Amino acid sequence: MSELLIFGLTDAGRMRDQNEDQIAMAPEAGLAIVADGMGGHRAGEVASRLAVETIRRHIVDTLTDTMATNNGDIEVSAVRDAIQQANKAIYDHAHANPDYAGMGSTIVVALFYGEKLCVGHVGDSRLYRYRDTILEQITQDHSVVQELISRGLVTAEEARLSISKNLVTRALGIDPTVEADINKHDVYDDDVYLLCSDGINDVLADGDIEMMLTEHGRNIETAVKAMVNTTNDRGGPDNISAVLVRVRGGFERNPEALQKLREQI
Repeated sequence: MSELLIFGLTDAGRMRDQNEDQIAMAPEAGLAIVADGMGGHRAGEVASRLAVETIRRHIVDTLTDTMATNNGDIEVSAVRDAIQQANKAIYDHAHANPDYAGMGSTIVVALFYGEKLCVGHVGDSRLYRYRDTILEQITQDHSVVQELISRGLVTAEEARLSISKNLVTRALGIDPTVEADINKHDVYDDDVYLLCSDGINDVLADGDIEMMLTEHGRNIETAVKAMVNTTNDRGGPDNISAVLVRVRGGFERNPEALQKLREQI
């Protein structure tokens, strides 16, 4: 029997007055999303909300209309098109509202189907995979420090501590179109996947996250709470978002559950 377990939390942190992160979880669709907004006058909050709502709606509509299961091509095109629609929604909204000029958002989207996973991302919100007690980052940040890492100029730990670590090179809503990284991965039984904003990984080293998943990995709710609480205990300098997904067996969507979800959003 296939089963998709998802739990997530988003928190303003200790140093920010408002939360510009946004998360969404739709187990019926095999979907999880994390967005991290940016911009003044609450514009970041608007951008991340537009991103998540647009992407969730497009993917759920597409999957419901096609009733596709384990196809792959449909999932990839759904994620790619949803990200472009979110980019346009934020860009258009910013240009129609002077207070929101320059707003944007990162995004990371995970869509599970069969024994596969489609991942789409823009910016520095991340997806990690925890498999056989080993944590691995499977997205690559679109950021200034990641370019320095790729050139061998700094180490990953130096980058995590850099004052430039939050400078992204791509984001939703800045230009009329955006280049998203879209990739497919095999999913194994008992894999755990973490989607997070940089408020988590700027504070928790990969080793910290790996240790928490080793300790709590079979209870994803406890693991997420441990990540958020520990990040806040260490100062909580930014908004904090974490979504954990655990797949038991190959995931197959139920058309009736998907239709009900569509009617709710």
